[in-house]
Amino acid sequence: MTITIGSKAPEFSLKSKTADGVVDIKLSDNFGKKQTVILFFPLAFTSVCTREMCDTSCGLTDYEKLGAEIIGISVDSPFAQEAWAKAHGIKLKLASDLNKKTATAYGVLLDDLMGLGCTAARAAFVVGKDGVIKYAEQTATPAMLPDFGAIKAALAK
Repeated sequence: MTITIGSKAPEFSLKSKTADGVVDIKLSDNFGKKQTVILFFPLAFTSVCTREMCDTSCGLTDYEKLGAEIIGISVDSPFAQEAWAKAHGIKLKLASDLNKKTATAYGVLLDDLMGLGCTAARAAFVVGKDGVIKYAEQTATPAMLPDFGAIKAALAK
């Protein structure tokens, strides 16, 4: 992983499909306002990713109380993400890194996942209001979930 705690978070502007159409999601929109939890996940419609995003959606108020917004990022298209979110009741913001530039910038791009090509690894980052990384984790395998207790502890500091 190339991004470390204390470094400036790489800016991104990614597409998201919402009821208002396709919109841009920028990390810097939260600077000075709230902390951001970035959850990279490999692929929509897969079992571990679905469990992670559904569980996280159920606990969104916990993150809001800690002054944070969650953005889930995968290499899926925004349209696939929208269909997945609707099918599974996923409520957090999802952003499409279709060109894989953001996963590359954060150092979490997997060269090949099960012969399917490049995807984002499962990883978590906490970005402070100042745009600095407060927590960074890439799981050992895509089948493992991030340490959500550690993420919440970093947000509470």
